[in-house]
This record gives sequence, C-alpha cells and structure tokens, in this order.
Amino acid sequence: MLNFELYNPVNYIFGKDQIQKLTDLIPSKSKILLAYGGGSIFKNGVHDQVITALKGFEVVEFGGIEPNPHFETLMKAVEIIREQKIEFILAVGGGSVIDGVKFISAAVHFEGDAAEILRKRILFKEGSNVVPFGTVLTLPATGSEMNSGAVVTIAATHEKLTLGGSALFPKFSIVDPTVINSLPKRQLQNGVVDAFTHTMEQYLTYPHDAILQDRFSESILKTLVEIGPSVVENPSDYKLASNFVWCATMALNGLIQKGVPSDWATHMIGHELTALYNIDHARTLAIIGPNLYKVMFETKKEKLAQYGERVWNITGNTTEEIAHKAIEKTITFFHLMGMKTKISENAENIENTADFIVNRFTQRGWLALGEKQNITPEKVREIVEMSL
Repeated sequence: MLNFELYNPVNYIFGKDQIQKLTDLIPSKSKILLAYGGGSIFKNGVHDQVITALKGFEVVEFGGIEPNPHFETLMKAVEIIREQKIEFILAVGGGSVIDGVKFISAAVHFEGDAAEILRKRILFKEGSNVVPFGTVLTLPATGSEMNSGAVVTIAATHEKLTLGGSALFPKFSIVDPTVINSLPKRQLQNGVVDAFTHTMEQYLTYPHDAILQDRFSESILKTLVEIGPSVVENPSDYKLASNFVWCATMALNGLIQKGVPSDWATHMIGHELTALYNIDHARTLAIIGPNLYKVMFETKKEKLAQYGERVWNITGNTTEEIAHKAIEKTITFFHLMGMKTKISENAENIENTADFIVNRFTQRGWLALGEKQNITPEKVREIVEMSL
C-alpha cells in the first residue's frame, strides 16, 4: 500500500428524524446563513423542519444556488456574509449546494480576487480563516457531505474548477435517507451513477497490494449494481434508500482512496462537458468513463478484469476477454440507469468539442492525467472523439 494520512472530522448523523438535532449542533447565538438551491426544500418539507429546529437563531436565507454552482452566484452570498457579519453557514441541499457553501466559506476572508481560489486550486488547510458550516443533505450523489473538496463553475468563462483542503470539511452533516422520496427519477439515476463512477475513479487503475481497499470499493460497486435500479423506482423503501445514501457517502469520503493510486481523468474531462453544454455531472461521467477505459485499455486491463470477475461475475479465457466484457457490462448498467452515453445524445453543436477541451487542458498545463500520468492531450482527444 502507498503511504497515507486519513483525516475526516465530520460529525456524520445518519437516519430518520435527525434534523431536529440542528439546535444542538450549531454554536448557540450564531447568526446563520441558510443556503439552498432551487426551492425543492419547500416542497418536501425540509425547509420547515430546518426552520423549526433553528428557532431562537437569527437566520438569513440565500437561495438559488445552481446545479454546478456558479461563482457569480456564490459571490453574492459572500457579500451578504461580510455585510451582515454572519458566523455560520448551513447548506441544505445536494452536492452542488454543499460545494457552493465550501467556496463561500473559503472566499469570505480571502484577500484578492476570489476566482483565484479556483484557477490556482488553492488548498485551505486546517487553521485557515474560513467560515464554519454544516450540511443537511437532500440529494445523495457526490459525498460532499463528508469530504473537503468542491467543484464550482465560473459561468462567464465556461470553466468548472475545484477547490478544497482540510479546513473545508463540514462541522456536521445530517443525512436522512427518507428525503429521497420526493426526488425526481433523473436525480436518483444521477446519484447512483455518480457514486458508482466516484468509486471507479479510485479503484479502476492497476493491480496493487491494497487488498482491503479493493474489497471496500468492490462492495460499494456491487451494492449499487444490486440496488440502483430498484431505488430509482422505489425511493420510499427505506432499506434501499439507506443503503444508497451510505454508498454515495462512502464513495467519496476519503476512505477508499487511501493507500491506492487514483485516476480522476474521467471527472476532469466530464467537467468540461458540463461547463460547455450544461450536461448533468453524472451523465458526463457515464459518457466519458467507458471510452476512457477503452482508450487506456492496455494499462487498465488487469484491473478491468478483476472488476469484471468480482463485481459482475464475468468468466472468460483471457484477461483481455474479461476486461472487454467488463466495459460492456458497465455501459449496459449505465443505460439501465437511464444514461445516454454519447455527447450527441445530450447536446447540440458539438463538432469542436475535442479541440476545445484539448486546447483548454494544454493552456492549463494539464499534459499528463490519470494514475500513471499517461493520459496525454492526444489521448484526451481520442477519448472525447470516441464519446461524440
């Protein structure tokens, strides 16, 4: 195994009827910014539960954080916090709202152009001057409720960029699986595929000696394969919902990444598709992932075969045969989960997509991606062109 440090200070509060604990989790007499997205929390009753739990606190509300949160919108919240001297932020929503709040937390006391937080991928280490925040999760998918990373879109330049650091862990996260009952099918499909691909980014690299880590990842993948289609159709089934929500958290809370190589090139390419065409994040991953596996087949085939045998119970005469079948099984699963796995099925006017992404990566100096740093701009072009 590779050397690693595991640090995760999030107080993770799982199960039914946990929102009422907010009053004990937020420091008394704090002035709170309540941040949320498009307003679904009013329809599903979560807003009422949160406001009831925050009785006695001074609360300022900030709505309208987009899916793939926009830098421009988040900066409006930053100004409110500065002007009103708000002391705590509560993110109520899915990964986009939580990611947005992480940026807000970091930007409030940042000196200089806050866009540099994203463009320079600044890490906010423990002890940095950030605004503390907690979360109430309403849409499982990204694991943002139990990690310190975030992705934010600069709408003006069509850039989707990251930030993070140990200072940006939530102080607490309340995760009630029953909230998925009211989610649209599309969001549930996205959540399953998001968690699945997060796991694959940290697992589908090359064989190594982190035996337990592989088993952790394979258990998440097998569980999502088992329950994914059913939870989309029956989100009120608590057994399905609770296992789905926990899989989404475990896929990206840092545990399965420790001691192993990881890839993340699928995400880096997928982010550009979201920035360019506003394709749902999970759907960009379903588009790019299988084609990346095909283009990088020679360096990934051993792990693909292991994945095929252990997750899909595939048999075959050769490593290559099993590995190819594993890719096809993955595509079939994505289709079953409602994914359209071509860019052309999700967007229009895509002719220059490969040129745009390759040029952007080159300008940023991203010339060697993946677990072996062997995904060159030429490979990126091949992956994107195969995905059209």
